[in-house]
Amino acid sequence: MKYLTCFVGAVLCLSGSFCLTIPSSARASTSERFGMGGWIQDFQPEIDRANASGELFRIRGHCQSNCTLFLGLRNVCVERSAQLLFHSGHDRQRRINASSTQRMLSAYNPKLRQYVMDHHYLDTLAFHTISGADIIDRFGYRECPHR
Repeated sequence: MKYLTCFVGAVLCLSGSFCLTIPSSARASTSERFGMGGWIQDFQPEIDRANASGELFRIRGHCQSNCTLFLGLRNVCVERSAQLLFHSGHDRQRRINASSTQRMLSAYNPKLRQYVMDHHYLDTLAFHTISGADIIDRFGYRECPHR
């Protein structure tokens, strides 16, 4: 099988002769390769790409640190089985950094933002876990459709 991407969606070609167009909304990227966190320069291109394409972006599995920035995507969903881990933003020397922490906060909806602030989740480098089920049920994020 060969996958070709175009502006209006994806084209799936079988045996080089039969092609099927799949709308962008039917495809989904995931947080899986970003699950262990990392630096913003590694995340920003994917955030920009996902927001520009409008395709569904699934948060699944383990998602820590900057991976939680995907909660701010315009077409994000969360799998109930996901585990999201929150901590303060920091620089490469692990010094807490207010601008990095603010970037994280600005990606969260108001209800989640207030919760992590009230519970001091972004005050330290210690991880604080919220389940995907809670992200959906308590904080109002969309649940991913079943495949």
